[in-house]
Amino acid sequence: MFETFQAMIRPNALSVQVPSGVNYGGHNESPNVTNQGMENGAFSLAEAIVNPSKKLENDMMLLGKKIKQHEDNIKFLKTHKNSLDDVITDTQVTLGKYHSSTAPKIENDDLLHMQSEEATIGSIMKYEKSAAAIFCQLKRQRNQATQVKDILGVVATLGKTTDDNLSRLLSEYVGLDNMMALVSMSYDGVKALVTYDKDGAIDTSAGVYGLATAIGQTLEGRINLICLENTMPYVGDYLPNDPQKRLDIAKPRLPSGETPPGFIGFAVNMIHIDNAHLFYLTHDGNGLRETLFYTLFSRLQVYKTRAEMLQALPCIYDGAVSLDGGIIKRSGVFSLGTREEMNVKFPITSGVSYLPETYVQVEKDLKELKWKKERLMEDLQREESMLAHVKYSFEIKKQEFIGFMAQSSPYTMQYPMQATPQGRSTPR
Repeated sequence: MFETFQAMIRPNALSVQVPSGVNYGGHNESPNVTNQGMENGAFSLAEAIVNPSKKLENDMMLLGKKIKQHEDNIKFLKTHKNSLDDVITDTQVTLGKYHSSTAPKIENDDLLHMQSEEATIGSIMKYEKSAAAIFCQLKRQRNQATQVKDILGVVATLGKTTDDNLSRLLSEYVGLDNMMALVSMSYDGVKALVTYDKDGAIDTSAGVYGLATAIGQTLEGRINLICLENTMPYVGDYLPNDPQKRLDIAKPRLPSGETPPGFIGFAVNMIHIDNAHLFYLTHDGNGLRETLFYTLFSRLQVYKTRAEMLQALPCIYDGAVSLDGGIIKRSGVFSLGTREEMNVKFPITSGVSYLPETYVQVEKDLKELKWKKERLMEDLQREESMLAHVKYSFEIKKQEFIGFMAQSSPYTMQYPMQATPQGRSTPR
C-alpha cells in the first residue's frame, strides 16, 4: 500500500520550452538583459510551484509511512489475538473436563458455608432500599445483574473468614457502610451506576436507579462504592506457593526485636477469597486482596487477647484487634465498651476446596489469559483509531496536492523550462 502512495504523489518533472526569438523586453534592451530577466522570472515561478508541492509530497510520504506502521501493528496484534483465543478455548475445555469428571460433594462444612453466605445476603436484603440490596436482588435474578457494568458485588460477599467470632470482629472494624459498599473494577463502572442530567440532578431512569425501578424497588440514600482501579494497592511480594495469594508482610517487632506475644497474623491475610473471586484482576493486574482488602485493613494486626494487644502498642501503626473484642482503629485511637452487633458480616468458610490443586492453577491461567486479551484488544482499538486518523490526514493532504497541481498547471504551460546539466532550468 505504501508503494502506491509513493507512485501516486511523485510529480512528473517540469519540462516545457519557451520558443526562441520571442522578445519579452523593449526594443532598446539588449538580448542578455532580456534573457536574464526571463531567467529570473522563470526561476521565481518555478520555486513558487515546486517548493510547496515538494512540501506536500514530503508530508504525504511521512503519512504514508505512518499508515504502513499502524497497519503492520494491527496485523501483529490480530495474529497475537488469534493465538490467545486458541489458548483460551483449550483452557476452557480443560476446565470443562474437570467439572464433568468431578462429582459434586456436599459435606457438612459446605452446607454450613452455603447457609452462612445466604445469611449474609439475607442480612443485606433487609436494607431493601440500599444499593447493596438492589444489587443482590438483581444478581439473584441473573438476567439483569450483567447490566451493572464492572460491579463485582458487595464487600460483605467477596470475602469470608474461618469462624464467626473473627467475622463479627472484622466486620465491626470495617463498619456497616463499608460492608455494604459496592465494589467496582474500574471507574467506568462507577460512572455507569449513577448518571446525571444537564442540570446536575440524578437521572432516576438510568444506572442502578433505573434497574431498581425495573424490579419494583426504590433506591434511597447514598451509594457507597469502592473502585479498585483507584485504590492504592499493596506493593510487595506474596507468600510463596500460597493458593490464596496472601501478602508477604513482615511481622511486627517489639523494640527488643521479638514478635509480640499473642500475635496471630494480619487481617488482610485472614480473609478467605473464593476461587471465583481470587483471580479478578484490575487493569494493572492486581487482585482483590491487594486492592479491596488491603484498602479496608491495610496492616491491621490480630491478637488473641486485649491484654496482649495492649502490650504490643509500640509496634502497632495501622490498628489492631483482639479475638476477645478489643479494637484499636489506628495508633492512639481505641474502641472500648460493649462489642457492636453487626447484622451484615462476612460469611464463614471451611477454607477447604474439593477441586484439585491443578484446577485452581488452570483457572488462574484462564483469568490471566483473559486479562491479557483485554489489554491486547485495547491496544488494537487504539491502533485502529490512530490508523483512521492518519488516513484522514493523508486524504486531506492528497486533496491539497491535487488542488495545488491543478492551479499550477496553467503557469507551467505558460513558462516552460528545460533542465541544464547542472540541474538548473534555463529558458531556451
